[in-house]
Amino acid sequence: MRKPPVLTEAERAAALAKARTSRTHRAEIKAKVRAGSLTVEQVLDLASSDEAVAKMRVSELLESMSGVGKVRAIAILDRIGISRTRRVMGLGHHQRSALIKEFSIPRDNNHDGALVVLSGPGGVGKSTVSKEIREHDDFWVSVSATTRKPRHTESHGVDYIYMSDEEFDRAITNNYFLEWAAFAGARYGTPRQPVLDALSEGKDVLLEIDIEGAKQVKANWPDAILVFLEPPSWEELVSRLEGRATDSPARRAERLVLAQEEMAQSPFFDHILVNDQVEHVVASLIRLAHSQRS
Repeated sequence: MRKPPVLTEAERAAALAKARTSRTHRAEIKAKVRAGSLTVEQVLDLASSDEAVAKMRVSELLESMSGVGKVRAIAILDRIGISRTRRVMGLGHHQRSALIKEFSIPRDNNHDGALVVLSGPGGVGKSTVSKEIREHDDFWVSVSATTRKPRHTESHGVDYIYMSDEEFDRAITNNYFLEWAAFAGARYGTPRQPVLDALSEGKDVLLEIDIEGAKQVKANWPDAILVFLEPPSWEELVSRLEGRATDSPARRAERLVLAQEEMAQSPFFDHILVNDQVEHVVASLIRLAHSQRS
């Protein structure tokens, strides 16, 4: 075995400085991926001219994406057939294509409708807006899957697609979801294919999802219109959350803390609508979708 070269003090210092610069640069790239300002495809393209990016592990790249994390990253790598230690520069053509496809939504610019994502704090009235907009022909509204138990007023396939944890795990492995995230002790995900089918038919699509899911969609579909729904006032939101008979007092307290964190995320969104009247919110969503296609 060849012995490693003996470096001078100056060479060692230069090597350490280069390593620190590379780590800082990779951290900046991953922060941009997490924020949705860089897509997986753009990072893979950077690797051809950026040594620091080329030497990044693929698992690092995937874990930096909002809502992915270690478990989903490993599942994706295993399904595609990429070693968990593979670096970006070592990806083959088919592996690269599979990764890009994993985190992108195919588009047909001649026929696609607009993709509108509605999010906001719990209790703000997102479900009420979604139910109202279903009455209009302007939108197809996606039905999310979830591992939480149904409330007594909810129906399977109408309000949510209810799954066990095992079923949800299999769906992740099979790339069933366009996005998924954990929220308030349960997991939620958007079935991929129905959304793609509706868009390809020229329908405008509404996703009512949580904030982490919205960030995932924006990262992979930059043209998506992200709408943050705000309550008329903080006091009104508190009143709504405290009035939920299905939640325990401890759960309501948790939701209030979470709602404060969610309200702070509004600057990430393209538009902010105040839910003072549901019909006004619905009309605004329709206008936003139409304006993108005009």
